[in-house]
Amino acid sequence: MSAPKEKVGDTVITRELLVSNKVGIHARPAAMFVKIASRYACDIFLEKDGEKINGKSIMGLLMLAAGPGSKLTLQVSGKDAAMAVAEIEDLFQRKFDEE
Repeated sequence: MSAPKEKVGDTVITRELLVSNKVGIHARPAAMFVKIASRYACDIFLEKDGEKINGKSIMGLLMLAAGPGSKLTLQVSGKDAAMAVAEIEDLFQRKFDEE
């Protein structure tokens, strides 16, 4: 089974994100990320060291093992992608409200 292809006209928004909270993406930050991602109709993916996961999967996020200082690539496409990216970037900038 192949991955779904983008519809014509879909733009992929890509951002580099830095995990800057003290303990990285553990259960609480992963749940916060998924809660935001799940509100949007777009496709959201995160990639770290060549491993790409669905951003709406808490297990996928935890399996990335994104500790402090990790660099992640966010890829968002589809309806309301720009709004999703803005909210996710804000979450990372707020350090998942941990500091």
